[in-house]
Amino acid sequence: MSVQKLIASAMLAAVVVSGPVYAAEARVLPDFTQIVEQEGKAVVNISTTQTVRETINAVPEEFNGDPFFEFFRRFAPPQQQERKERSLGSGFIVSADGYVMTNSHVVARADEITVTLGDKRTFKARLVGSDARTDVALLKINASHLPVAHIGSSANLKVGEWVLAIGSPFGFENSVTSGIVSAKGRSLPDENYVPFIQTDAAVNPGNSGGPLFNLKGEVVGINSQIYSRSGGFMGISFAIPIDVAVKVADQLKSEGKVSRGRIGVAIQELSPELAASFGLASPNGALINSVEKDGPADKAGLRAGDIVLKIDGQPVESSADMPRLIGAMRPGKPVAVEVWRNRARRVVTVVLAELKDEAPSIAEREFRQPQKPAEPQGENLSAIGLSLVELTPAQLKRLGIDYGLLVRKVSGPAERVGMAAGDVIVGVGSEPLKNPRQLREALNAARKGGTVALQVLRRGVTLFVPLTVEEGK
Repeated sequence: MSVQKLIASAMLAAVVVSGPVYAAEARVLPDFTQIVEQEGKAVVNISTTQTVRETINAVPEEFNGDPFFEFFRRFAPPQQQERKERSLGSGFIVSADGYVMTNSHVVARADEITVTLGDKRTFKARLVGSDARTDVALLKINASHLPVAHIGSSANLKVGEWVLAIGSPFGFENSVTSGIVSAKGRSLPDENYVPFIQTDAAVNPGNSGGPLFNLKGEVVGINSQIYSRSGGFMGISFAIPIDVAVKVADQLKSEGKVSRGRIGVAIQELSPELAASFGLASPNGALINSVEKDGPADKAGLRAGDIVLKIDGQPVESSADMPRLIGAMRPGKPVAVEVWRNRARRVVTVVLAELKDEAPSIAEREFRQPQKPAEPQGENLSAIGLSLVELTPAQLKRLGIDYGLLVRKVSGPAERVGMAAGDVIVGVGSEPLKNPRQLREALNAARKGGTVALQVLRRGVTLFVPLTVEEGK
């Protein structure tokens, strides 16, 4: 054998030996045909009709001010007109006797709901219940011996795993798209109770409410939203984990509504700087920045500055985890809440109250800007960029606090961390502020690059701001 052939043979052997074990498997794409044939029968098309009433002026607006048309306007009052709005979505059958799961936004405010099966049969559907917070709805049609989708578990889903979406994008029934799980536990704005599954399976308007399958043919999610700047699919879609959806559907079926727990606190994300100021090695947990008076947390002894680490033994990695964990529990349940306070762990038992839709949150309370005191006692902390004044008793009473320092001017380090004129400093770390000397002592103790967590009242909401005291200041 020639030298060239020996070298080529050795190089080929090296590639075969050193290459990853899964390289050959990666070249084989999954076959979705069996899943579509077996599970696609349980996917349905949902169409809704809503009656919209609107007011129409008898005289067109472009003739406003014209004396001739103004004469007729007096004797031709605005008229009410009705029109029908129709929308499309998807869903899937979860019981042979006609229960169907879909998105809440698909059937919201619908006067009439029609479900079309894969065999083209149509049924009028009854709304059993819907939950806007998780975007899950349960419907019932009068039918029997229906094909049923097999429910899996989203907890076992892995990032990178193949998934399959079936639905009716733009009204094209039983359309099939595939992709992989891009991420798990995604938090979206104004969506506090769902750890979304992110996928790159093509999802478009009309796919909402349809199932997301794994390669076993099990439903692992409900397709709910897309991220788009154009209105169409851009490679990012979100699904509700089926574990969350099933719990919601069970409550809707048995009670017609969803009951959620609450403890009456406002929380914020824990940054590395804030974590360091409280003596935590890592920014894991949810920082309590205010506690509702006489609420469950207040009665249990929780307070602003506590950092929630675990709820009923389940870790709280970020502030987004806390509403999900608390909200998934029933009111009246005693819950063990592990917190970090004064550089030590402790466990507090809180009895959950019920979350009411009409109950205003702490963040929604009215705030009145404190007026300038007649004879304020100033506090100039130019080293950190703060000019402060004490609030008068009348201002303290109006704001519902015992003591506070109003920020009049801000610059330097304080400005860089986001403090602004009009903020009121009400606490240092987990301790309520009682006088300016307490603030000065905390800042002195944090010299040479240390961080102080200032509890600030801003437009009726309290939050913690990490202020780093620069070395030599």
